[in-house]
Amino acid sequence: MELATFGNGCFWCTEAIFQNLKGVEQVVSGYSGGHVDEPTYNQVCSGTTGHAEVIQITYDPDVITYDELLEVFWKTHDPTTLNRQGNDVGTQYRSAVFFHNEEQKEKADKYKQALDEAGAFNAPIVTEITAFDKFYPAADIHQNYYNLNGGQPYCHYVIKPKVEKFAQVFEDKLKVTS
Repeated sequence: MELATFGNGCFWCTEAIFQNLKGVEQVVSGYSGGHVDEPTYNQVCSGTTGHAEVIQITYDPDVITYDELLEVFWKTHDPTTLNRQGNDVGTQYRSAVFFHNEEQKEKADKYKQALDEAGAFNAPIVTEITAFDKFYPAADIHQNYYNLNGGQPYCHYVIKPKVEKFAQVFEDKLKVTS
């Protein structure tokens, strides 16, 4: 198993997407990239800790590659908005790849450059590509949020459309559910 750590907006939204991929064994919502040890959700939301809301993905590289995870990362959020995803605003919602080794760094840099050169987005990509340092899991109430709270208005109006769009685009990469 290997690890990938991505910040691409609200972790409730991104967790709901990545946990549906074949080869993804676990997705944990949490925080990385800041300067406060053991930050709380309220501290991170204040924007004063330097952390991004992230997901840490444990995956089987024989089933899904880091390149495929990067593809999902780039296609499921707007990497051109600085410190913002939709209505979520603040440094905690920044677009970030926290690489765990030099190979992940090279792949993220290469993908970002290729997308910028191809004009894939209407503005330059502002995604931060930074060495992974520490990960702090969010409290239990933030884990598996969409699956446990799908009836909540935020889940229904914000997360559900993202998950449905993702399922259409990445149908061949989804886990089979019975």
